[in-house]
Amino acid sequence: MPAELSTRRKTLAEWERRLLALAPWLLVVSALVRAWTIVTGFGNETIDLYVYWALAPHVLSDDLYQVTSPNSPPDFPLPFTYPPFGALVFLPMTWLPWVVAQWTWRLLSALCLYWMVRVALRHVAGTGWTADAPLWRRRALLWTALLLWMQPVYHTFEFGQINLVLSAIVLGAMLAKNPRLAGAGVGFAAGVKLVPAVSGLYYLAARRFAAALWSVVAFAVSVGLGFAVDPAQAKHYWFSLLGDASRVGPVATAHNQSLRGALSRTFGYDVGMSWPWLVAVVVAAVLTGFALRTAVRSGDALLGVLVVQFFGLLVSPISWDHHWVWVGPLLIWLLHTRGTPWLRRWLLVLWCPVMFLDVIAFQLDRQPTIWTISRPGYLSAIGWAYPALALLTLAGIAFVIGRRAVASRGVTPGLSDVGA
Repeated sequence: MPAELSTRRKTLAEWERRLLALAPWLLVVSALVRAWTIVTGFGNETIDLYVYWALAPHVLSDDLYQVTSPNSPPDFPLPFTYPPFGALVFLPMTWLPWVVAQWTWRLLSALCLYWMVRVALRHVAGTGWTADAPLWRRRALLWTALLLWMQPVYHTFEFGQINLVLSAIVLGAMLAKNPRLAGAGVGFAAGVKLVPAVSGLYYLAARRFAAALWSVVAFAVSVGLGFAVDPAQAKHYWFSLLGDASRVGPVATAHNQSLRGALSRTFGYDVGMSWPWLVAVVVAAVLTGFALRTAVRSGDALLGVLVVQFFGLLVSPISWDHHWVWVGPLLIWLLHTRGTPWLRRWLLVLWCPVMFLDVIAFQLDRQPTIWTISRPGYLSAIGWAYPALALLTLAGIAFVIGRRAVASRGVTPGLSDVGA
């Protein structure tokens, strides 16, 4: 058995060596192919980016939440759904011609994907990042090439969404040691889009109270700026529109991979905040609490970041499939972190087909419209793909990794240790 394991490790190491040698070229080819599929298909419209580009200037004309995108689908007028501060952030982009804005945003999103990969790898590498920097830099290129094919990443480019940009900011901030930087990154990101506010749970669990306080200050500044520029619209958003999921989109569409979306598809109606949702949220919260304790006790900041982000995706009323770009850093963590190899291996086996095969399109192709809630049982089951795996991952972190947590955290030298 040891001989077989040694042989398998050598084979994996050899495959990794060959792939790393080709990493720059694989990234170029991957980027070109993905760019081609985006610009020759639906992604050429970048329909969500057009909402930001067309509607953000209305923050200066007192009707930000009364207008909809002129590029909306016939059955779904697209409004601006972020706080007024979000419109202010997008405002400079609206000064660019549309095509220039499109490609600028695509390039920025690609750079943010690479940044997320580097930050995650640098964390799992520890001192190995400095000791063998060329190796880890090539791994960053290889991971970026691979993650361009992950469906949440691809759909982020296709729709022109903000997920990669915000996730890169939040990840970099949460792993920063400076409390002001850590807090400001999360606070201002939450000011653009509320979901990153869940990051504060990790600061509290890790007793990073200064970072938590600075995040509250930054968020308060973002809200204040919104009121300063457009008091009436800011008041309308925070006191009338906040929490209105129907304004964001159809809750039960396969695109929505939150607990509420999955439960609504299962029950055949929007469950809202009724007992099924409350029960599911309690389960998610308990698993998150134990998983977060595991991350804090093991000193694994990246794991703590992933735990709270998955919790936010689960309990948010709407978590579009492209919001799940956080699975990218999770895959990096699963492959390169030492300990509980059988759990990491099985989580990789389960997550990869869901992430790299378009299970969302499979469901949408079998529904009359995105507004249809009732559906066959097998489609309801497939519609649990993201949230079910997220709950399973949290449970594994809480009750498997948590039991075997050790004082010191190790890092694998590469692919060869996945089966160790």
